[in-house]
Amino acid sequence: MKKQNIEVRNRKSEGAKKNPSGSFDSRESLQSCGRSLLMVIALVAVILSASVSIQPKAQQAGGAPSQPAVQAAPGTTSLETLQSVVAKQAALVTEFEVNGLKVLVKRREGSLTVAAGLFLRGGVRNINADNAGIEALMLASATEATTSFPRERMRSELSRMGTVVSYGVNYDYSALTLTATRPNFDRSWEIFTDVALHPSFTKEDVTLTQSRLVASLRDDTDDPDTYLQRLQEHVAYAGHPYVNRAEGTAESVGRLAPNDLQQYHLKMIETSRLLLVIVGDLDPAQLKARITASFGKLPRGNYKSEPLPQLSFDKSTVEVTARAIPTNYIQGLFTAPPLTSPDIYPMRVASSILRDRIFEEVRVRRNLSYAPDAFLRSQAANIGGIYVSADNEKANQAVRVMLDEIARLQRESIDDDDIKSIVAQFLTSYYMSQETNAAQVGELAQSELIGGGWRNSVELIDHLRSVTPADVQRVARKYMRNLRFVVLGDPKAVDTSVFTNQAAGQ
Repeated sequence: MKKQNIEVRNRKSEGAKKNPSGSFDSRESLQSCGRSLLMVIALVAVILSASVSIQPKAQQAGGAPSQPAVQAAPGTTSLETLQSVVAKQAALVTEFEVNGLKVLVKRREGSLTVAAGLFLRGGVRNINADNAGIEALMLASATEATTSFPRERMRSELSRMGTVVSYGVNYDYSALTLTATRPNFDRSWEIFTDVALHPSFTKEDVTLTQSRLVASLRDDTDDPDTYLQRLQEHVAYAGHPYVNRAEGTAESVGRLAPNDLQQYHLKMIETSRLLLVIVGDLDPAQLKARITASFGKLPRGNYKSEPLPQLSFDKSTVEVTARAIPTNYIQGLFTAPPLTSPDIYPMRVASSILRDRIFEEVRVRRNLSYAPDAFLRSQAANIGGIYVSADNEKANQAVRVMLDEIARLQRESIDDDDIKSIVAQFLTSYYMSQETNAAQVGELAQSELIGGGWRNSVELIDHLRSVTPADVQRVARKYMRNLRFVVLGDPKAVDTSVFTNQAAGQ
């Protein structure tokens, strides 16, 4: 059974699906959530009810956009009200350190559950081709048993309480996670800290976990969408640290031994490498004492997070892998701004507009594909792209239409009302996705680790409201170019000139 990455995967394909990286999709199915849904919609309605006048942004030195002049129309919600909402959300978060371990605690009064994540900084920068997957195997094996909680005892205790201790990995960081009910938090925390600090790594436990991961990795080529992602990674990330996947390969994971995990654990379990995030109805002061007792004696280490090199594609390319299947699976990637860049906000809007237009033109009007998509991920070295699956007769036409829509976005300005609509759709979807404590743990951690600081997660509304039509057109021209395509299917059906001859407008 495959462990999910920290960024929740709804389908194997990271391109042909909703939200591979925090991007948003206006066609996402909103789940039923009763009263909380009404509260979310009411909040979004209040925030977005202002009729604002957004002046074009003057370019500062170096090309960075200046702050927009935003004025509330008479009788509408003011900017001060928006800032008040942001300030109240930020006030819920308490930040402190324990012997070099940074801790974020968000208090949600009345919440009946508690979620926590112990995050390991560095991601794939901690590994190489020989030991790729060691972090995933280490965390997976740690959740099997500890010195105080052998496998059967741990399973019995967790089952009795309804507590879940799990893990996740991605390119930029990994995490050991906890979800528990409030009444069972004390005992669950005891188990969680023992998993983090004292995993047993017995040969039996490691062998069992290793066999599961290896079996999961070996079937990556069985599913076309998953195989497409593996092919795309080798093309997009060649020469970059991301080329070594956090999950590893069947070969790299298969040759790891218990002693390798023990040594790696000793190296990683330093407070300078860790971030702890907790969300629930808990007193931060009491938590600080508890965290000090459990993690306060760890070595600090001297880990320093270095900037990750950004990706750069200098020309369009196409690589076709032959497979005798009735459908061609196609994905093209372009570079995108990291989460720390001001460009990420107009890029989110641009990606959503592109997704809607591609869906309308490729599926609705022309019936060329059932699942065309445009997406934007959330990575330290970021990418976006387009995806489509189509038969031999329609594949080239579908790609041509998608590239034409990119050119239209680069060439034609959009209306302010279009941006407001997109932002409203995104905020509804975003707040729906943040209903659970676990989701809020993930959001705070992502912003803190690769997004410039956790406060950016609560300032999202303000940033999105400042996006102008000129911003959208600018980022489309800057980033949506030199696409690197990968095709899985019939080489005879692919006209590579269609893929590399991107329409004018960039």
